[in-house]
Amino acid sequence: MDLQRRLTLYLFGLIIGGALAYWYYGQRLTTSAWLPEAKLKQRLRSTLLKSSPAAQEAMDAEGIALGDLRVRMDSATVDFGESVRGKDSIIYAVTAPFNGRELRLRISALRDFDRDSTATLIGLR
Repeated sequence: MDLQRRLTLYLFGLIIGGALAYWYYGQRLTTSAWLPEAKLKQRLRSTLLKSSPAAQEAMDAEGIALGDLRVRMDSATVDFGESVRGKDSIIYAVTAPFNGRELRLRISALRDFDRDSTATLIGLR
């Protein structure tokens, strides 16, 4: 079998495999988060629903709503080195852009999100 025939068969199989995967998985195939930081940002964007009283005071002083922070999770960066892993929870260090400046967020979430999937904003600088 010559090289052109092999490449043709490979391309044909790739097209059929891609079509079957898209038919089976649909939009989940193209909108999934595959890397750890992307998965975490996707989780925080959908579960960041509460804030501590101190964080709420800081947000009120800056004129920021919690929904504004959720929207900016796509362009945020997560510093896993500064994140603190506790026995049952993790406190993430997140830097998010907001109106031309960088906000340093501390967000707490349980490790077992089957118990409680809600993330809580506990600090804002």
